[in-house]
Amino acid sequence: MKIKDYIESGILEAYVVGSASAAETQQLLELKEKHPEVAHALNELELDLERIAEHMSITPPPGMLAKIEDSIGELIRQERSNRMPAWADPSTDQKFNANDKPENQFIEVEGSSSHMRIHKAWRWVFAAVFVLGKIFLGLAIYYYLESRQAFKEIQKLEHQQEILKKNQ
Repeated sequence: MKIKDYIESGILEAYVVGSASAAETQQLLELKEKHPEVAHALNELELDLERIAEHMSITPPPGMLAKIEDSIGELIRQERSNRMPAWADPSTDQKFNANDKPENQFIEVEGSSSHMRIHKAWRWVFAAVFVLGKIFLGLAIYYYLESRQAFKEIQKLEHQQEILKKNQ
């Protein structure tokens, strides 16, 4: 029963995705050697993860392998000659064909989500800006109403002053 609890504990999943600690990894490898159930469960989990990866994979555009091989070949030639590539050297003003331009080295990938993802730190900044905006809006309304009230009081006092001047 202990082995079944160990298999269901989530340590195998942590090991497969690479988030297990060194002690957990060592313990798993020892149990894998001693207990075939652990080895079988680990093998099944790895196969499931591989199936998921195959199912979610995206077929690269045609000709991508040739571009990758050309890029690797160029990197090897550069390493051998220890010089910068012509497209990365700012001192060269040469015209290049479409295959040499850096902007053609990227693959267009269309995402399935229409939401923009931002770093978590920026979420707090946006939240702070939102809250400050509401505070400033409230203060603006408050001071607008206060100034209107003060203006009415000034008009009332001016009117009373005019009446007093007429009575004197």
